[in-house]
Amino acid sequence: MTERTESAVRLVILLAIGTMAGAAAFTHVHDLSVAHGQPHWIGWANAVAVELMAIYLGLELRARRRARRPVGLVASLLVAFALLSLAAQVAEAEPSVWGWIVAAVPSLAFLALVKVVLSNAPATPPAPEPDQPQTDWYDEPQPVEPPPAPVMPPASVMPTTPMMPPASAAVRPPLGVVQPNRPQVVGIIR
Repeated sequence: MTERTESAVRLVILLAIGTMAGAAAFTHVHDLSVAHGQPHWIGWANAVAVELMAIYLGLELRARRRARRPVGLVASLLVAFALLSLAAQVAEAEPSVWGWIVAAVPSLAFLALVKVVLSNAPATPPAPEPDQPQTDWYDEPQPVEPPPAPVMPPASVMPTTPMMPPASAAVRPPLGVVQPNRPQVVGIIR
């Protein structure tokens, strides 16, 4: 079986389990809400809120892991909404151990499937430092050659004009210009 065919089969299985588990979970949450005095439309609103919130939180958890952000609150909320869905399914079951197990199967299968799919994040190389140039992660580092040393002309070619004094001396006023009783401001030419 080729990898493409295997991926297609996995997608069909994912959609089938997701559809059936979602239908069972939506129905159980709706029926439990209606049985406890909520109108039908609020029962469906509860079902949508509980089930889609669990799916959204799973996707948010994956996005936060990829971005290397904290996942504690999102993971706690995911567990809470998954347990709420599971509790609704078990509450609608026949009050026996086997009734509870059979009622929990769709929700547990869906949760396991979501966990497998969401934990299968693609491997990404670490992001480069912001001030570093983008390079291929697997390239060997190349040695950096120092720049060539400047070539000085021979002494016979050097100019005979006097060189400028250093910059710090060039900005000072000549001696005797500044009166001794005035504060001297260095760096200002008058």
